[in-house]
Amino acid sequence: MTIARTICLGFIAVILAGTLLLMMPFSTTIGTWNDPIVALFTSTSAVCVTGLAVVDTGTYFSFWGQLFIALLVQVGGLGYMTTTTFLMLIIGRKFDLRQKLAIQESFDRPFLQGSQSLVKSVIATTLIFELTATFIMLPVFASQYDFKYSVWLALFHSISAWNNAGFGLFKDNLMSYQSSIPINFAITGLIIFGGIGYQVIIEGYAWLVTYVRKIPQKFSFSLNFKVAISTTIFLLIIGTIGFLISEANNVHTLAPMSVQDKILAAWFQSVTSRTAGFNTIDIGKMSVEGLLITMALMFIGASPSGTGGGIKTTTFRILYNCTRSVLRGQEEVILYRRRIPIPLILKAMAVVFGSMIAIIIVTLAISFVETDFKMIQLFFEVVSAFGTVGLSTGITAALSPLSKLMIIFMMYLGRVGVILAIAALIGDPKPTVINYPEENLLVG
Repeated sequence: MTIARTICLGFIAVILAGTLLLMMPFSTTIGTWNDPIVALFTSTSAVCVTGLAVVDTGTYFSFWGQLFIALLVQVGGLGYMTTTTFLMLIIGRKFDLRQKLAIQESFDRPFLQGSQSLVKSVIATTLIFELTATFIMLPVFASQYDFKYSVWLALFHSISAWNNAGFGLFKDNLMSYQSSIPINFAITGLIIFGGIGYQVIIEGYAWLVTYVRKIPQKFSFSLNFKVAISTTIFLLIIGTIGFLISEANNVHTLAPMSVQDKILAAWFQSVTSRTAGFNTIDIGKMSVEGLLITMALMFIGASPSGTGGGIKTTTFRILYNCTRSVLRGQEEVILYRRRIPIPLILKAMAVVFGSMIAIIIVTLAISFVETDFKMIQLFFEVVSAFGTVGLSTGITAALSPLSKLMIIFMMYLGRVGVILAIAALIGDPKPTVINYPEENLLVG
């Protein structure tokens, strides 16, 4: 039982437990046993913080069903090992070496010290952001619904947004609130900070403490912080501009809106496309250019140790700088005056190549089953599932059971990661003492 297998099987166990809970009669509004495929799909989508749904969450599931979904989203966003470790801390059990190694693997940490403090910081950060956003959104919902239900709406959407899940309790997701500044501000803020990674947030907090207390020692940001922040800002700006251009004349999306609402909707879509899954415009009526921009953002996704999916911003940045180095005739990849190790470059290439192969194979497989849908709709659905985004052109519920199972597989693969899933299958690599001769190969 390797660390990779422990994490992968842990997610499967949580998914199966969630499936059983969502199958119970008290989890549905009609009070009957739930369809196993619907329960499995919803549980996987929640644990893998995707947000794709085959039924309307707000009307199909009872309060208990919605509560189970919120808990599954929270566990999936925090990660199986983080949640398990937190429960162990509550009951007073001590860490063993396996738990420390699993935390190291989950957060991609190069050292084992401070694992307990890290888990506590992650839980505290999650609660602070989710409760703050709940209070921001509460007045908006309270103006339309009774107070108790408004609290639940604010809390549910806060949990869903922080964990980049995209589950909503409204039939039109958040399209009714496309002009609401508090809702847009709270949701996009949660998505950005949840997806940027706990390590970045904690490092930013440490810098803020140093700055406020005017500590004379110079604070040095890590390379991970610099890359995650700069790449996220770049993608958000490019995405907003791209949606404004591609959807400006689309009468079904941005065209009828005022200038302020156009900018707000384009910004929201740029943020949510990077693994969140909420929407304030009709995705099914977007232009082909808008769908392509969305798929590109979904594929890149969030940052490492965050609650989002995709190949990650750091992977994208490494390959971008790798391409730039080749074009400049350089033999090293440099990022902010730091040389990127060759094994890290190989890992980034493996993540992208493995992800693309998985997406292509599953898309082709579904296309043989679903002959009534356009290829771009199926491609969009698969990329959304792999990126754990949850955006859809509206075909999810109409897919056959076999296609839904393939989408379930892609959501799981996107959450645990291609490299971790392969490592779980083949086991730990075996060391070798053989060195093979080097030979050139024609490339390009």
